[in-house]
Amino acid sequence: MKQRYSVEDLQYLMSRLRDPESGCPWDLKQTFASIVPSTIEEAYEVAEAIEREDFAHLREELGDLLFQVIFYAQLGCERQHFDFPGIVDTLVRKLVRRHPHVFPSGDLYGDNQNVAIDEQQVKANWETIKAAERESKGESGTLGGVAAGLPALTRALKLQKRAAQVGFDWPAIDGVLEKVEEELRELREAIASGDTAHAREELGDLLFSCVNVARHLSVDPETALRQCNRKFEQRFGAVETVLAERNQRPSDVSLEELDQLWERAKNAMTP
Repeated sequence: MKQRYSVEDLQYLMSRLRDPESGCPWDLKQTFASIVPSTIEEAYEVAEAIEREDFAHLREELGDLLFQVIFYAQLGCERQHFDFPGIVDTLVRKLVRRHPHVFPSGDLYGDNQNVAIDEQQVKANWETIKAAERESKGESGTLGGVAAGLPALTRALKLQKRAAQVGFDWPAIDGVLEKVEEELRELREAIASGDTAHAREELGDLLFSCVNVARHLSVDPETALRQCNRKFEQRFGAVETVLAERNQRPSDVSLEELDQLWERAKNAMTP
């Protein structure tokens, strides 16, 4: 057995799993569409390991995510759409093109001399180059090319960033907070009217405005909400632990007592 396997070994493993004669029945059934949910799940597991700073686990999760790429590459090769070397070639060419300050010759191994620019200029150049790429693909307009399949909070953030690049933005966070308050009032009015469809629309407007607050604070809304979810789980778990010691469940006690236990758990976990 080899002491350390390589990417080539992983590609060979994938080809064995997809071998029509001796491969794995489950892997042989998979399609591009069928493994998308797994790809999304693996990406979130990578994010969770990073947020927890669990680097031993992160290595494993990154491997799981890499396997998704290898799987797509195998499917692409079988259908003669693309292969793994083609994926790598496209990626390297794109990154060289998007970093002209590092590769001014336009060649990874060419005569390159780093051009001194700051981070803000790097970001501006990156967006200009990406805009040109989108135009070449027929993705016209400021908001063109923002994937519809992104999580809603992430997509809202990307749409807002694109609009801000052309000046459509609040000059300060105060205006954004006022917008949140306005949307909350409109949601209250929609709820009071009993119009569920209108309430749903106003709730969307409120969430979109909250994402705008996150953007102005330079906070990723998905990360913030994941952290909030984890905090809720920990506090509710503490409540259930106390109740379990009494041989009780949350449904066995009043809402008032649950609130008291919640506040106790909150205070105990607040730094």
